[in-house]
Amino acid sequence: MTPMTSDHQPQMLVEDFEELARKAHELVRLEFINGKVVVKPVPDGNHSEIIAWLQRMCMQHRPDLWLYSERELRIEEYRKGRARPDGALAPRRHFVGAGEWAEPDGVLMAVEVTSRDQDTNQRDRIDKPLGYAAAGIPVYLLIDRDASSVVVYADPDKGEYRSITSRAFGAAIDLPDPVGFTLDTEELKEFAD
Repeated sequence: MTPMTSDHQPQMLVEDFEELARKAHELVRLEFINGKVVVKPVPDGNHSEIIAWLQRMCMQHRPDLWLYSERELRIEEYRKGRARPDGALAPRRHFVGAGEWAEPDGVLMAVEVTSRDQDTNQRDRIDKPLGYAAAGIPVYLLIDRDASSVVVYADPDKGEYRSITSRAFGAAIDLPDPVGFTLDTEELKEFAD
């Protein structure tokens, strides 16, 4: 689903991508990652339930923060990228007046839940960690349905996360500061498919 380019040449200008994304059909969600247009699958039921579960967990542990769903972010540091994380944890009202593609400043955690498509490995496990780290997002949480695991990337430095911790569904995992709470993932076992 991801059109390829040679030797890191972007497929188009970022302004052209933004126009394309604006005009795309509502059932198509586009991202501009690593200089390529990426079609992000529409979430299935379990994907949506995982995001709803995580929103509840964040509200219980950090009521001062909101987990915004599908918030468009500028990931300029990573080849002028545009990403739609499944979740962006930020202070309440953080995105007021931000426009369509917001700066990642102030986002404390980006969240992705793997989808059942052929691009998920490249997109969620390789490109997104690099893009979010380059943007300085302190924590990247990957809920990996294929591996039935939760992966926490933290401590971004020079475009990479220096700390990566993985736990199987059912185990507790720490979300380091500035998120600062422990996530009990027992309930995720219900959404493994």
